[in-house]
Amino acid sequence: MPLFEKEEYDIRLAKVRKSMDEKKIDVLIVTDPSNMSWLTGYDGWSFYVHQCIVLTLEREPLWFGREMDANGAKRTVFMKNENIIGYADDYVQNPFKHPMDFLSVIFREKGWAKKNIGVEKDNYYFTASCLESLQKNLPESSFTDSTGLVNWQRIVKSSQELEYMRKAARIVEKMYERILEVITPGMRKNDLVAEIYHSGISGLQGVGGDYPAIVPVTPTGADASAPHLTWNDEKIPDNSGTFFEIAGCYRRYHCPLCRTVYLGAPPKKYIDVEKAVLDGIESGLNAARPGNHAEDIEAAWRVSIAKYGFDKTSRCGYAIGLSYPPDWGERTVSFRQGDKTLLEPNMTFHFMPALWFDDWGIEITESIVITEKGAEPLANVPRKLFVKG
Repeated sequence: MPLFEKEEYDIRLAKVRKSMDEKKIDVLIVTDPSNMSWLTGYDGWSFYVHQCIVLTLEREPLWFGREMDANGAKRTVFMKNENIIGYADDYVQNPFKHPMDFLSVIFREKGWAKKNIGVEKDNYYFTASCLESLQKNLPESSFTDSTGLVNWQRIVKSSQELEYMRKAARIVEKMYERILEVITPGMRKNDLVAEIYHSGISGLQGVGGDYPAIVPVTPTGADASAPHLTWNDEKIPDNSGTFFEIAGCYRRYHCPLCRTVYLGAPPKKYIDVEKAVLDGIESGLNAARPGNHAEDIEAAWRVSIAKYGFDKTSRCGYAIGLSYPPDWGERTVSFRQGDKTLLEPNMTFHFMPALWFDDWGIEITESIVITEKGAEPLANVPRKLFVKG
């Protein structure tokens, strides 16, 4: 069953159709699994093959995907079964025929062969072959890049979405409790990550965890100079720092949170950077209020850490919510210079002001919701460098 009431899906569809109408798009092909789920409720690990939601300006959406996944659609979307269309398995990974060939047949049958069609060109799941097939089989159609069209309708969360994200926050709190309980010098990193997974997926009483869109990022020592290394089977050394970039996930809604743990007595450089980061976070959170812009948060952070002699050129935050691998970001708003997105209540972000150096790094972050009064952190984990002797 879908995770939201039909009325909420109706509101979402209306927002997307308004944007379609403004862009003169008659038919929208949505291939991002996060957008597919947000529009219809579809939930399944089937995004490794071609699938999509097809939306027109009037009728109920179509789910299109592999025939064996059609029952999964029937179990999770709000649409009638007649609007769930599967393609035969000989279209799967076949160099001589493509699922979009079959989708084009459906478009011709429904009288959509001469329409302006929106496609998510810059999307993980929409390939060059998808577009080539559509252009070949629908030569009288025009194609408009609709990358981000649905994503931008998702940035202000409903009360139900916020409830799911708050439950994800409770899960990530538990994950950090477990990390601090078990991490010790000599522990294999993979064993620590196994504890993280177990804690996150077992969740809490009445709140079972979902799989996160990104695996735990857990580099130690010099590896922490790189922001996206995962883990190995080596032992965690004493007198070393490890940062954790993890997320609680509930019904596909994420609450990312990063903290750094030092085993032993941390060197002065950790203490100095911790102070700069914490002051910078406080400055950024003070700027995260309705009426300000996304770039104002980055500016507040940048000015604050500059007082300590630090600089960061990459973005320091992004929109979050519902997501599937390989990313828990919504790929819309970024906290960086030039992003003038106006902040509104019920927008949610991962404020990610990490600092990486030549041979180490530190991450202390907050996932926040914008309220009428300002920024509210979703999770309640002490904002500090954790030290475990």
